[in-house]
Amino acid sequence: MCGLVQKYNVPGPRYTSYPTVPYWNLETFSGKRWEASLLKAYRENPAEGLSIYIHLPFCESMCTFCGCHKRITKRHELEMPYISSVLKEWKLYVDLLGEKPKIKELHLGGGTPTFFSPENLQYLIKGILRRGEKADNAQFSFEGHPNNTTKKHLKALFDVGFRRVCYGVQDYNESVQKAINRIQPFENVEKVTRWAREIGYTSVGHDIIYGLPFQTLEDVKKTISITHELKPDRIAFYSYAHVPWLKGNGQRGYKDSDLPEASVKRDQYELGKKMLTYFGYTDVGMDHFALKTDDLHQSMIQGTLHRNFMGYTPSKTKVMIGLGASSIGDSWYGFAQNAKNVDEYQHLVSHGVLPIFRGHILSEEDQVIRQHILDLMCRFETSFGYETTDLPDSQLILENLSELEKDELIEIGANSIKITEKGKPFVRNICMAFDLKLYRNKPKTRLFSMTI
Repeated sequence: MCGLVQKYNVPGPRYTSYPTVPYWNLETFSGKRWEASLLKAYRENPAEGLSIYIHLPFCESMCTFCGCHKRITKRHELEMPYISSVLKEWKLYVDLLGEKPKIKELHLGGGTPTFFSPENLQYLIKGILRRGEKADNAQFSFEGHPNNTTKKHLKALFDVGFRRVCYGVQDYNESVQKAINRIQPFENVEKVTRWAREIGYTSVGHDIIYGLPFQTLEDVKKTISITHELKPDRIAFYSYAHVPWLKGNGQRGYKDSDLPEASVKRDQYELGKKMLTYFGYTDVGMDHFALKTDDLHQSMIQGTLHRNFMGYTPSKTKVMIGLGASSIGDSWYGFAQNAKNVDEYQHLVSHGVLPIFRGHILSEEDQVIRQHILDLMCRFETSFGYETTDLPDSQLILENLSELEKDELIEIGANSIKITEKGKPFVRNICMAFDLKLYRNKPKTRLFSMTI
């Protein structure tokens, strides 16, 4: 395994979208084309409903491991003006659709959603629901910070339909926490986990990251052992993405030499996976684990698991509307990202303009490749009909796959490609073999984090 780690530890995308953002065609994109793609997808099956991702960007302090778009502030008077802008943006989309849409999924991400008061979060969701109808079995979820999520937060969101919460744990070692500027004792995580279950949340998740500065194998072992005491329904066991050249000074609070080497990082993952399996979790897609009672596991068994900008979800909607600064929407036929700067975002919305600053309309080839990458990430296999000519540029893709097959990471059948158990840690590399844009236009500078 050590040789494979060295061989495949290269910069590569995480494939929350295909094409990946650096390869979006900005020249052919326009707001009108985005709106047309959204209407097309929605009208093909309005009964399916849509998903909503709301980005709440404010944080009181900077976590140095974070690569998300955020604004560091302690000015809580910014909450209501921002919420008003989000609700105005939502109205623009509802007016475009021409009817009150069904909301199948809604997720609050950040930033720190629990920066906002319980009352203001409830006001936001009630405002969304006034212009949309909550679908049967809708999935409402949010990201909670263990240090500032209160019982009132959990109750307020539960009362408007939330049943899933995910807490960012990262690591319990104090030296690691200090390096990433995220000091939170186990007692805080234990308290908010218990509160969620007492109130009635049906899925509580914990995020754990490996590959953090100063993090050792023993740290990962300790963190997962302690996590097992709380038995969260889901665990996202992520590789730390070190991309300081993209995210500014936020990830420069430590040196590259403070990070675990690739082989150690892979050992951290293998140990974590072994422990989680022993504790009753099954791996779901890439970097996610769930108890068999959780609907994320059930969706993988049933073949309905989906991946988008919100991560893995138990079901799919063609339309995902991103609300808030830096949010990305997905119409299945196109992507659109909002202005990243909060002030610019609010200015555009106040003038009745969808606050989009870039996007991409998918070609037919893009749509085919996107589906293959989704299948690999959600089912660990993909098929391409009875002729490899059904694959765009099949010769290049098969050439890219040949080395992976030799290393027994995949099995290539007459019309299918299956990821082996040995290959599961290398899902990103396998997906890269299908990434025609990456191979036709190799980046001259580093764009992505390392795959291992």
